Amino acid sequence: MKVKLSDYVVSWLEQKGVRDVFMISGGGIMHLVDSVGRAKKLKYICTQHEQAAAIAAESYARLKGLGVCIVTTGPGGTNTITGVSGAWLDSVPMLVIAGQVNLSMTAKSTGIKGLRQLGDQEENLVEIIAPITKYAATVESPEDIEYHLEKALYLATHGRFGPAFVEIPLNIQGSYITEHKLRKFVAPPLRAKRAQLKKLVRKTIVRLREARRPVLLAGNGIRWAGAGKELQELIQALKIPVLASVVGYDLVPSSNPYYAGRPGTFGQRAANFVIQNSDFLLSIGSRLHLYLVTYNYRAFAREAFKVVVDIDPAELKKPTIKPDISVNADAKEFIEEMLRQLRKKPLRLKIAEWWQYAKELNKKYPVVLPEYWRQKKYVNSYCFVDRLSRVMNPGEVIVVSDGTPLTCTHQALIVKRGQRLISNLGCAAMGYGLPAAVGACLANKKRRVICLEGDGSIQLNLQELQTMKYYNLPIKLFIYENEGYLSIKITQDNYMNGRRVASDPTSGVGYPDFLKVARAYGFRTVKMNTNRDIDTGIKKVLSYPGPVVCVIKMAPDQPIIPKSKADKRPDGTILAKPLEDMYPFLDRKEFLENMIIKPWRM
Repeated sequence: MKVKLSDYVVSWLEQKGVRDVFMISGGGIMHLVDSVGRAKKLKYICTQHEQAAAIAAESYARLKGLGVCIVTTGPGGTNTITGVSGAWLDSVPMLVIAGQVNLSMTAKSTGIKGLRQLGDQEENLVEIIAPITKYAATVESPEDIEYHLEKALYLATHGRFGPAFVEIPLNIQGSYITEHKLRKFVAPPLRAKRAQLKKLVRKTIVRLREARRPVLLAGNGIRWAGAGKELQELIQALKIPVLASVVGYDLVPSSNPYYAGRPGTFGQRAANFVIQNSDFLLSIGSRLHLYLVTYNYRAFAREAFKVVVDIDPAELKKPTIKPDISVNADAKEFIEEMLRQLRKKPLRLKIAEWWQYAKELNKKYPVVLPEYWRQKKYVNSYCFVDRLSRVMNPGEVIVVSDGTPLTCTHQALIVKRGQRLISNLGCAAMGYGLPAAVGACLANKKRRVICLEGDGSIQLNLQELQTMKYYNLPIKLFIYENEGYLSIKITQDNYMNGRRVASDPTSGVGYPDFLKVARAYGFRTVKMNTNRDIDTGIKKVLSYPGPVVCVIKMAPDQPIIPKSKADKRPDGTILAKPLEDMYPFLDRKEFLENMIIKPWRM
């Protein structure tokens, strides 16, 4: 019996467990749109922009394991690029299904070299998007549909995860196929490296037993490997300070007795001292982004013996990190092997002094300082995040956009058991927060989701307020109103002698009255003007069952500190400080008292 190809695509998605797809309709996908509309198990969510559809699918995948968006040809496909890039750089498995003009109407089909376009809204999407996907292909024959879909899904969810892109021309969508005659995709056999892994784990443990200042860095690759439970077992077995990476910092609750903080350029001062003064670093599932190691990467954990575990061999060859032991392996397989070996011969390190050092630093250098609360004008974002995290429930989801929402939250959030923090570090696109919250809320079965956005960032996807309203999603949207792009303003003040260009209302960047905008969409609104409004404001927002927009009035130039800072030399060159030497700089005597290893010479 023959079935319409577009119906087959929908049936295939349903068989793979997909229940939600994000899309915008278009003539180039008219068959797919019709088939999705008649689906029994599959629901479609209409965003207002294809970029938002891709970002929503990416965020959805972080909670459910796979996100899908369906877009039309031409600009429909090109609009997804930012979302696809974010999935590529942060290793998120997602599938983009795009339309295309009839195969005979593609420039490629003519064989004419240099022909830019033949069909209406035709674009060579595969060539454009291939560099940032695990797989990108055009279905040129109806009999190849299963092959391309299966291969795309396999590659997106095996090895280092990432996005895949399948383009289906209009005439192929509307064709009819016989399922048992379709070309099959046969997955390549997995190559077992058990003997090599056992050897590398054995070497790792031998060096760990000699360590006096060891640390474990937990990265998001652990989550993608499905090794959250195994990580907790490893933490108990090692009993050494555990640090969390930027993207993976919800892996370890702040209450975990072995938790020692979150290092990074905008990390916690205590955590940076700990990782920098370590003599053994075991990094699992973290790609050691520049956000973590800083631009002065040669000074990163410089006296530590480094064991780096990553599923992507290219990450182990980067010039910014020099592992002493490179382990190209799945995080779960590595942890399981390490646990097997430790069960035979448990680890009993004598590191009481090291533990005392880490605990004293965390007491000595809190992120939220008393003077922040004494601020009389405006709301201090650190105070807000501190209060918000204290009233959030275990298991809740919080989505943050780039800039202040990301940096401040990374430093100040108190992570509770089962909570998820959704952000995109690699692409770090402005406008990420709101569409990502839409995707997260739907993945979370329309339970409450917290979203932190900036007044500059949200403008790039402000239209998704309509998606939030139409589907009545219980998103609690907090907008930091600090009159423009705070991080750019700070950069211009530090390195451009305070010359503001395209960063605030005095230099070309305006912003609307967000309360009026929110009310125009029909939302309940709240505003916080000073620190005194924080507790009552949060209570009003969280107690209301539906969507709420809350504007938080921040100081236009509020410092985001502590942070790694570079020195601008008289000759104009910029030299980055080592990770442990954060701004505001400590008195040199106090700084040296915190150092176990030799200070870095600039």
